[in-house]
Amino acid sequence: MIRLTQVNGEEIIVNADLIETIERAHDTIITLTTSRKIRVSNTIEEIIDRVVEYKRRIANPTIKSES
Repeated sequence: MIRLTQVNGEEIIVNADLIETIERAHDTIITLTTSRKIRVSNTIEEIIDRVVEYKRRIANPTIKSES
């Protein structure tokens, strides 16, 4: 799970395993495998970094998160 910010400023927790695509528009649009679309203020690069960090924590739970 990764922590992101919706365009209205509210925090949302997203299951990183369900992310299918990430699009750069006025905001960033995440499409999940369920076809649900989420509009966030995070950049594509931030989302990728958070997904990579999440995957590292899952693969090796002894690694401490930087956030």
